[in-house]
Amino acid sequence: MAWNQPGNNGQDRDPWGSSNKGGNSGGNKGGRKRGAIDLDDLFRKLSSKLGGNKGGSGGDNNQQTSNFGGRLGMLAVAAAVIIWGASGFYTIKESDRGVVMRFGEYSGIVGPGLNWKPTFIDKVVPVNVETVREQATNGMMLTSDENVIRVEMNVQYRVTDPAEYLFSVTNPDNSLRQALDSAVRGVIGQSAMEQVLTANRAYIRDVTQKELESTISPYKMGITLLDVNFQAARPPEAVKAAFDDVISAREEEQKTIREAHAYRNEVLPLAKGNAQKMIEEAEAYKVSVVLKAEGEVASFSKMLPEYQAAPEITRERLYIETMERVLSNTRKIIANEKSNSMLVLPLDQLMRGNNSASTPKVTQAPKVTYPNSNQSSLNTDPSSSAAVRGDAVRVGRQ
Repeated sequence: MAWNQPGNNGQDRDPWGSSNKGGNSGGNKGGRKRGAIDLDDLFRKLSSKLGGNKGGSGGDNNQQTSNFGGRLGMLAVAAAVIIWGASGFYTIKESDRGVVMRFGEYSGIVGPGLNWKPTFIDKVVPVNVETVREQATNGMMLTSDENVIRVEMNVQYRVTDPAEYLFSVTNPDNSLRQALDSAVRGVIGQSAMEQVLTANRAYIRDVTQKELESTISPYKMGITLLDVNFQAARPPEAVKAAFDDVISAREEEQKTIREAHAYRNEVLPLAKGNAQKMIEEAEAYKVSVVLKAEGEVASFSKMLPEYQAAPEITRERLYIETMERVLSNTRKIIANEKSNSMLVLPLDQLMRGNNSASTPKVTQAPKVTYPNSNQSSLNTDPSSSAAVRGDAVRVGRQ
């Protein structure tokens, strides 16, 4: 039967369940009621399956469904918050410092240990501040005397400001390498080749470090230079043998100079000591001679009045004292004979009791005369003034 065919007790019906009677005022009433009933049945079945409640009225089922949905949403939100909070924990190593960026902008620096950050809000970049880093440069460089030389040099540095290290320069390590290369070439270009190879290596290293520090200082890279090492400097291979000979000769020269300095340091103090010793001995001899001369002058001054009073007696006494002083140093016996001669006997052999078969040598002394005296010779009379003292003979005049 068609959809507009009259029926149902003479009432025409349209597809929306409304009758022709009464116009369009109640046309959709029957269809709208049927759709609501179908939705209620659908929610009731879904609630019974999820909640396990098969009984109860339709209103209770709707309330249970809404309560379950609210709990489920709260649990989901709580789980998301817990996961978000747990994801914010992080650890910074002992050698690192963490640079915190909030929405891409620098916020601060955190120390080593366990820290927390709001995920999706803060970002932490760890920067190592304790490791000693190194940059090197090498290449053929032109010296001031227009020679080409190959130089190798490196620099050791450490990060001291993580924020400046990350944000002041795009690539601070590469910038430092370029600054090192520029500084080395500038210093080598002002130095002669021989100075670079031999004597001025330490000076070139110090100048390069100062030049490098002054170059990177305006950029505020957040790094501190520790040391600049001058590793190698060598001429081109074509002239390397000649320069090796020059270096060997220079080293030999320095070795000879050091040996000469060592010899000088060894001999010079000894010579100074000997010179001082000779000076002191000369001073002592001068003092002794002067004192002896002064003593002799004083003795002569005392003797002069006696000589003036009795010249003969004083002259005899002086002669006897002189002979006593001379003969006291010999081990010989001088005896007087009747003849005008003297016998000289070896007293040292006699005193040692030498029993040798040889006869002691006897020497005749020449005749001794005394001016202005009646005595012409010496005698051995005990009554004379000659007497033996020790191993010598004192000879006197009567």
